[in-house]
Amino acid sequence: MITVWHNPRCSKSRQTLALIEATGTSVSIRRYLETPPTHRELEDARQALNLRPVDMMRTGEQLFKDLGLTKDTDDNALMQAMAAHPILIERPIVFKGTGAIIGRPPEAVKALLED
Repeated sequence: MITVWHNPRCSKSRQTLALIEATGTSVSIRRYLETPPTHRELEDARQALNLRPVDMMRTGEQLFKDLGLTKDTDDNALMQAMAAHPILIERPIVFKGTGAIIGRPPEAVKALLED
């Protein structure tokens, strides 16, 4: 089963979802802005992605700057910011088993689908 943290207003998220659906793979969609992930779920996602918190964030969002965050901000503070403000989470994140990948570019998910 594939799970996608999806934002339907994001073109990359829509393209990634379409790519997955085109394979006929069963997919569960989580609109993470409506149902934000918990701090624990974010930590699980970070581990599955094997990324630092800042690398799974939308650092170009104005809110990132408004909150005084930088690429050097403590990892725990970044995780807390994503939990409190899910708009800061890079999208889409695609999960399969214990692995995950950010669908930027959308074609990046092909590696996860092939496993």
